[in-house]
Amino acid sequence: MDPKTIVVMEGDQTGQELLEEALRILDPSVTGLDIELERYDLSLENRRKTKNEVVNEAAEAMKKHGFGYKAATITPEKAGDVGSPNAVLRKGINGTVIVRTGRRIPGVNPLPGVHAPISVVRMAVDDAYGADEHREGEGLDEIAYRTEKISRRVCRGVAEFAFVHARRMRAKVFGGPKWTVSPTYEGMLKEEMDRAAENNKDIRYEPQLIDATYALLLSTYGEPLVIPTLNRDGDCLSDMVMQMFGSIAGAESLLISLDEDESPETIMAEAPHGTAPSLEGKNVANPLSMVLAGAALFNYFDDEVAGRVSRAIYESAFETILDGTKTADLGGSSGTDEFVDEVIRHVRNKLEVWSALA
Repeated sequence: MDPKTIVVMEGDQTGQELLEEALRILDPSVTGLDIELERYDLSLENRRKTKNEVVNEAAEAMKKHGFGYKAATITPEKAGDVGSPNAVLRKGINGTVIVRTGRRIPGVNPLPGVHAPISVVRMAVDDAYGADEHREGEGLDEIAYRTEKISRRVCRGVAEFAFVHARRMRAKVFGGPKWTVSPTYEGMLKEEMDRAAENNKDIRYEPQLIDATYALLLSTYGEPLVIPTLNRDGDCLSDMVMQMFGSIAGAESLLISLDEDESPETIMAEAPHGTAPSLEGKNVANPLSMVLAGAALFNYFDDEVAGRVSRAIYESAFETILDGTKTADLGGSSGTDEFVDEVIRHVRNKLEVWSALA
């Protein structure tokens, strides 16, 4: 494998602690991969100090190297502060889609009937986020307005990537927006889904209105699914999907920019959860999402060896849980570092055995 550089974006509180633990698994001494880490301090303190310039620098570095690995960060609520670093990063790398996959965690009971993975592929930009808002009038006559937009380019990226992702998962493309109520706005995504279906006839396709998608997911019969969505719909839906499998900690989050051929160009992996300040310094937080985020990143190296390492990390993380090494949120009593130690042991064993079997 050619040497790769991963842009590591440091974060806040427990987010930073989990990043450091997960990086132990990505170390070349464990994976055997030739990688280098280029680190940027995206802590709230440094973002304020640099007035977000460090975030822009991290985005440029990701565009250069193609891969990013980000810790959870604090987004201040006060207007006029540095805001969300994720919003800056999405814009900086021209992010198109966010992918989050709910999957069954060994030893953790999902909702009845939920067995196979479910991926939500949502817009990374536009829609309700960043919309122009204002209010007019007073008292009970006050009216709030919001002007949203989506683009055909982003709709096409979401739709095309959903079918590519479904092929990889051996899944069905399922769901969609509320195109009957909003044929001009939400219908644009449906048009691109239909177009992608015509170009990928080997992939099963079952479009559903977003409300029907929610309802049908709760009666799913175990088939792997990929759900393309608008930005706001996907934000809500992905949280629900992950909780259907028992914990938000069992999934990674990927921000992906696409090239002109709708192929991944820049990938940033992170955990979908926040900084959990109440757990800081206690060595009890669950690192599973950060571990899986690292595994997902290797899967996009477009290299057979890196692909094997990715699978080894995925399998090792879930085998560790199945063996009984679990943090408190999954019903165990293991520490964060103990869990990572066990994952490393499993990864090394797998890679050694697999190399012996050629």
